[in-house]
Amino acid sequence: MSITLNGSSLNIEKLVAIARHREKVELDRDALQRIKVCRAMLEEKIAAKEIMYGVNTGIGEFSEMVLNDDQVKDFQKYLIYNHAAGIGDPAPIEYVRGAMVGRINVHAHGNSGCRPEITGTLIDMLNQGVTPVVCQKGSVGACGDLAPMAQLALSLMGEGEAYYQGQRMATKDALGKAGIPIPGLEARDGLATINGSNLLTAMSAIHLYDIDRWLKQAEIAAAMSLEALIANMKPYDTRLHELRGFKGAVRAAKAIRKCLDGSDLVTGKIKTRVQDAYSMRSTPQVIGAAHDAVRWARSQVEIELNGVGDNPIFLPEEGLTLTGANFQGSPVCLPMDMIGAAVTMVSVMSERRMNRLNNPALSAGLPSFLTKGAGMFSGLMLSQYTADSLIVEQRILCMPASIQSIPAAADQEDFVSMGMNTAIKNGQILDNAYGVLGIEFMAAAQALDFREFTPGKGVQAAHKVIRKHVDFLDIDRPLFTDHTNMQALVKSCEILEAVELEVGSLE
Repeated sequence: MSITLNGSSLNIEKLVAIARHREKVELDRDALQRIKVCRAMLEEKIAAKEIMYGVNTGIGEFSEMVLNDDQVKDFQKYLIYNHAAGIGDPAPIEYVRGAMVGRINVHAHGNSGCRPEITGTLIDMLNQGVTPVVCQKGSVGACGDLAPMAQLALSLMGEGEAYYQGQRMATKDALGKAGIPIPGLEARDGLATINGSNLLTAMSAIHLYDIDRWLKQAEIAAAMSLEALIANMKPYDTRLHELRGFKGAVRAAKAIRKCLDGSDLVTGKIKTRVQDAYSMRSTPQVIGAAHDAVRWARSQVEIELNGVGDNPIFLPEEGLTLTGANFQGSPVCLPMDMIGAAVTMVSVMSERRMNRLNNPALSAGLPSFLTKGAGMFSGLMLSQYTADSLIVEQRILCMPASIQSIPAAADQEDFVSMGMNTAIKNGQILDNAYGVLGIEFMAAAQALDFREFTPGKGVQAAHKVIRKHVDFLDIDRPLFTDHTNMQALVKSCEILEAVELEVGSLE
């Protein structure tokens, strides 16, 4: 079943379905009519010689230079050429597809002024699996993601490169094989394709989707470690968190208790300490704070996905052209800078629980470094080193990009969001977070194998999945394979799926 884009109902789940899972797309009929009406108004204004930024003027510092009729015709081509100025490795295909989805949804409002053929071609490319090759680096996140979106716009002229059926080839060949006509660019078409923060927003949407699932796994890992450490479970009574009032903490406490349902730890059969260390009893507050941050960031990203991020903006019902800065990436990158910090914060707590599992002075009777042969063997001692190195890298990456503006374009663009840097570093932070959590999972599974009580149903389900991928560490072996396998396992969400199958949703 295809997803209809109408400018107002796109959410993160729909974007991921299209970008990652190749769900088909169609344009709402009313949206198509809005695009046609707006284009007709624009063509009337062009014929009337009305001065409009980026249509019959230059852009940026050249915005006061008026173009003649012949220049208007060719301007969009050269606009795309000079803006396709990125650098480095291509962005992952799902990010580019997500940017295309976001751009189509902007057009669906009928305020962008492009020809319907432009929007239609982007839809055909999504549905036929033609994805432009786009350098990920080069955007400053104001005037939109100009450099990467310009590489995308090259496709509309049959230029550049694209992926099709698993192969990288000339865009002209990819479009030809897919049976998609090349629309070319006429007045306004190019700028209407590139002038928004669509790539950084798509990346942020995908990251938020994955981070929500990672946070659920952080709750599962916490449940495993808490059980292995024989934690006092009173701090996980939801009444405690309801009295304070933070929704995220209530959610986290419920999820962790759900994973421990059926455990001897919650039935009172096991004697626990009166009060545990912060890394054990503060988990709902910490993971909960991350949930709350994700909720705000999600709201901002979904507003952007359904807004008109463009310049200029045309109001056909009033015959009006408005110039402004709706391409500015700050409303997305500021909350997403916070998300990078939130993921790192939860990773730090994960490592602290892993430390307690390793440390015989803190582990409630577990063997040193979770090995039966301490001295001869070092167990999971070096696993902590690896987690620590990942966390330090996360901390370095947590410097906000949203405060790093460097003026450009002869100071015409003297404040930019640097939101693409936020999106890129969040991807790196999340990749490290998969590794940190994977190491906690591995340590918790090892620790539970030393205990002789009945774990919670969710914990049992998680342990079973882990043991499919990583064996009990009976004697020392090289651990890099285990660490890498666990990182991939967390990313795959196989543990999450098994646990939710057993105990229900952890929402």
